[in-house]
Amino acid sequence: MKSCHVVLSGCSSGGKSTLLAELGRRGFAIVPEPGRRIVEEELRGHGSALPWVDLKAFANRALSLAANDRHDVPEEAGWVFFDRGFVDAAVALQHATGRAAAGVLTAYRRYHERVFLAPPWPEIFETDGERRHSLAEASAEYDRLLKAYRELNYETVILPKVSVEERADFVLRTLR
Repeated sequence: MKSCHVVLSGCSSGGKSTLLAELGRRGFAIVPEPGRRIVEEELRGHGSALPWVDLKAFANRALSLAANDRHDVPEEAGWVFFDRGFVDAAVALQHATGRAAAGVLTAYRRYHERVFLAPPWPEIFETDGERRHSLAEASAEYDRLLKAYRELNYETVILPKVSVEERADFVLRTLR
C-alpha cells in the first residue's frame, strides 16, 4: 500500500512551516516539525537536548517524536503533510555520530515515495531564538538531506521559490 504521509523537508527557513500552514488551511491534516517542538520544550525547561548544545540527544528525541507522530496518524486519513520526519532526524543523528541513517531507518515504515524539499532561499532566510544556525549551516543540512533522501530511494521534488499559495498548488498537483 502506498503511503499518504508526505514529508516536507529541506533547508531551515526555506518556507516549509508556512507551506504546511497553507495546506492545513486548505483542510489537509498536518503535523508540525518535531525539532521545533523539542527546542521550545527544552528552552522552557532549561534542557540540553538542543541542536547547538547536544545534537545527538536532540536527534534521538526528534527521531522518537517523529516516529510517534507517524504512528498516531492513520494511513486512511488521506493526505497528511509532515514538517520534517524521522528521516530528517536520522540524518541529523548520522551527522552527529556517524551512525548510518539507512541503518537507523530500517525499523520505520516509509513515507510517501515523493518528498518535497525546500531549497535554500536567502531572500526569506531568518534566524530566531529557536533557529540559530547560519544560512551556510542550513544549506549544508539541505545538501545532506537531499543526498540521504535520494540514497533512500525517495523521489525528491524541489519546491519552487514562489508564493505559498503557488507552492501548495504545486505540491497538490504533483501528488495527483
